[in-house]
Amino acid sequence: MWADTGYVFTTPTGQPLNPRTDYTNWKVLLDRAGVAERRLHDARHTAATFLLLLGVTERTVMSVMGWSSTAMAVRYQHVVAAVRRDVAVQVGGLLWRPPASPTPEREPGP
Repeated sequence: MWADTGYVFTTPTGQPLNPRTDYTNWKVLLDRAGVAERRLHDARHTAATFLLLLGVTERTVMSVMGWSSTAMAVRYQHVVAAVRRDVAVQVGGLLWRPPASPTPEREPGP
């Protein structure tokens, strides 16, 4: 019953996927999860932002998201309050680090 159509993503019999399949599956998933109506495309923004929150390297994000340009990160990754807070804490740690305690002087040896 398999039809070799040359597509990478197919139905169980090798036929091309209907473009509405992802959309329909997304709506079912939202309904089952009890989540309010959201656009499927918004999930890409969420995924990209989560990768930013996790501190995943830009090159890895590009691979996971299927981007060929770093400019896509600007479009999809949203710098949320948690990211800004983490940066502020790190900068504060550099600026306001307590002074290092002096090294004890060693007694002269024999």
